[in-house]
Amino acid sequence: MANTYGYARVSSADQNEARQIVALTDAGIDRGNIFIDHKSGKDFNRPAWRRVRRTLREGDTLVIQSLDRLGRNYDEMLDEWRYLVHKRKANIRVLDMPILDTSNKTNGLIGQVIAEIVLQLLSFVAENERRNIRERQRQGIAAAKARGVRLGRPRWKPTAAFIAAVEAAKHGELPWNKAARDLGMSESNFRYHAKTVASRINRAF
Repeated sequence: MANTYGYARVSSADQNEARQIVALTDAGIDRGNIFIDHKSGKDFNRPAWRRVRRTLREGDTLVIQSLDRLGRNYDEMLDEWRYLVHKRKANIRVLDMPILDTSNKTNGLIGQVIAEIVLQLLSFVAENERRNIRERQRQGIAAAKARGVRLGRPRWKPTAAFIAAVEAAKHGELPWNKAARDLGMSESNFRYHAKTVASRINRAF
């Protein structure tokens, strides 16, 4: 007997998958048949995805709320889609994109072909958008450099109070932890910068 499973994904443990769970259960999927990943969609190296992939058998259906829950890498998504549909003979249904539903046998093979065409188109659009984002970032960095904007974290500079605190700590006049607290710094950070300053002025601690 064919079974229907759901797959939900959020990018991190502090995000809530409740909306996806509601959509999947409203689609008639038992809560116990829903696999959930708290993982980025950059690839398919996800524990719940690996389990549902192993679970699916010929005639089973995998339901997801939206295509981006499957992943972000459209080339890999196409590979996974083809593996499940053509190799495992399972079906995939995307709730918010009804055209992506290989379980609908009304259109038969034509429906599968249409789904693949849509996936190819989405892949093309997504790749173009990634290229556009990278190009905009490159142009933004170039424009900032042309304006003389210094990129990256600003270089830390010691203040007179910091140098005085280091001298007092070095000569035993003030404990290192208290000197750090007085400056609002952790002791480890204070010692790190103290060594940096010492190396600049060729002093040995």
